[in-house]
Amino acid sequence: MREHEVRTALLDLLAEVGSATATEAAARLGCSSGLCSFHLRQLARHGHIEEAPRTGGRARPWRLKQHVPNANAPTADQFGDLTRGLEDESWQRWLAQRDQAPSEWRHDEAFSAVAYLTPDEMSRVADVIRRVLATYQDREQRPLARPEGARPVALITRLFPLLPPEAGDEGQG
Repeated sequence: MREHEVRTALLDLLAEVGSATATEAAARLGCSSGLCSFHLRQLARHGHIEEAPRTGGRARPWRLKQHVPNANAPTADQFGDLTRGLEDESWQRWLAQRDQAPSEWRHDEAFSAVAYLTPDEMSRVADVIRRVLATYQDREQRPLARPEGARPVALITRLFPLLPPEAGDEGQG
């Protein structure tokens, strides 16, 4: 590959996988890790990429430059509403298309429960769920850490108190 082809390939790879080290990029692109390392540093020097948070060890992952959010960005409440809408849309698409999924993926693990908890207990339950999921979180940004056959799976947990119905709502629903 010529010099600009290596840089273009690196940018394309980072756009695809989220983050990668020079060694991971070299394995994917068929170049030496030294060549990838050089071009990754050049891309960073010119503001196209930046170092990604390290997950331990000496590995130096890179990612596309993160942009600072602007004042017109959605608020946390608006983002939450948007996220819940996308979750619901994804669920409906799953229900409509699951027969087209490979046979080993044609099931889901949807469940719900009601538990009587204090606010502190509800927070502790959420923390336990976050800790369990944390062991898989790096796979989103580091596709090379994914085991063969892994696919994206929506993991949606909503913990909220059930409020009593308002007066006049008892007969509805």
